[in-house]
Amino acid sequence: MPVLGLIFLRHATNRFNAVKVEIEESLPSRGGRKRAIAKDDFKSKSAIFLPLEAQYDALLNLAEKADIGSAINTAMKAIEDEVEMLQGVLPKDYTSFEQDLLYNLVRIFDREELRTATGDVFGRIYEYFLNKFAMSGAQEGGEFFTPPSLVRTIVNMIEPDRGNVLDPACGSAGMFVQTGHFLENRGDDAAKTSVGDFTDLRGVSKTAAKITFYGQEKSDTNTRLSRMNPAVHALEGIIRQNNTFYDRWEELLGKCDFVMSNPPFNVDGVSPEKVKTDPRLFSDKKIPGIAAKTKAVSNENYL
Repeated sequence: MPVLGLIFLRHATNRFNAVKVEIEESLPSRGGRKRAIAKDDFKSKSAIFLPLEAQYDALLNLAEKADIGSAINTAMKAIEDEVEMLQGVLPKDYTSFEQDLLYNLVRIFDREELRTATGDVFGRIYEYFLNKFAMSGAQEGGEFFTPPSLVRTIVNMIEPDRGNVLDPACGSAGMFVQTGHFLENRGDDAAKTSVGDFTDLRGVSKTAAKITFYGQEKSDTNTRLSRMNPAVHALEGIIRQNNTFYDRWEELLGKCDFVMSNPPFNVDGVSPEKVKTDPRLFSDKKIPGIAAKTKAVSNENYL
């Protein structure tokens, strides 16, 4: 998680710097003077506005012996304050690491290849670390990270290219990221806006986007990863923490253009009492797979 946080910060700074140049070139002027750059200028270009303390250069330019762990925590908090979807998501435990280790990590991600990286380089790096994280056994791998090859297959079959897209067991949001790649390969852009405004399912007025991603995930760690992942790929999504077995997203019923998911196979501990009247069950017969000892469904594949 700490490494993913630094990848996120490096990516956000790269995008901030590139977009800042674009904005400054197009700013209107009055009396020979251009108006000051504003936060909303970044929002219109799907970029995060970064206060000075949240920019990667602020970490690189710290005074000798400065507490870099605290500085990184401050940067993460500043980004969370700017982006509602990221509030409480980014890692902020950097003071528990050795100073020299953090200084080295910060310098590694400041190598020229990364400082000047364009396109989806950081998205690919992020996916690489997620894959390693899954393989390490730190989580039940398949529960939060579906291999990109499988996700690509699902996306290419379903071809989600517009409207509301839902993954009810979204893990680390790989379905949304691969949808972005799918559209990019077609010469399209998932973040591209169309004419007109609308009110999203939270009641927030916004400019209509080509695609709005909705995700639900039961695990706290996975939810944090799934909110960082689209942001690192410059995608927007509404991702909430809930167990889809128990909590249907009522507002989305009948409102989705595409639903795609790799169900959380082999998850256990589902309460039969909570699902026995659920209309989504194919049968009203006795629910199979209930363990005698725990009285819970021992393997949700039976559902």
